[in-house]
Amino acid sequence: MKDNASLEILLRIINQCYELEKKLATSPEAKSLNRNLKRIKTGFEELGLFMEVPIGESYDETRTDCEASIAGEGVENLFIREVIKPIIYQERDGIKQIVQRGVVIAEAN
Repeated sequence: MKDNASLEILLRIINQCYELEKKLATSPEAKSLNRNLKRIKTGFEELGLFMEVPIGESYDETRTDCEASIAGEGVENLFIREVIKPIIYQERDGIKQIVQRGVVIAEAN
């Protein structure tokens, strides 16, 4: 993206697509609608924007691609229980750069 305003708009759209994916996970019409969302995501990838949903991955304070709220009492052996906003990368000249840090909820195993 050459223009920061354009990138911000695209990030908002990608975040809305992610919200739709989460809601469709419990919907009976999900199969046909997910096909449409996949096509939209492919379009973003053609623009060099990639979304990563780190649900289930381990989390610790050295992780720089996510901002986490810790649920529960424990702070050891944390895993990502919920993703509020996905991690979004932009690829330029074969190099991936984070353009949006993920917002997650982490919990002890």
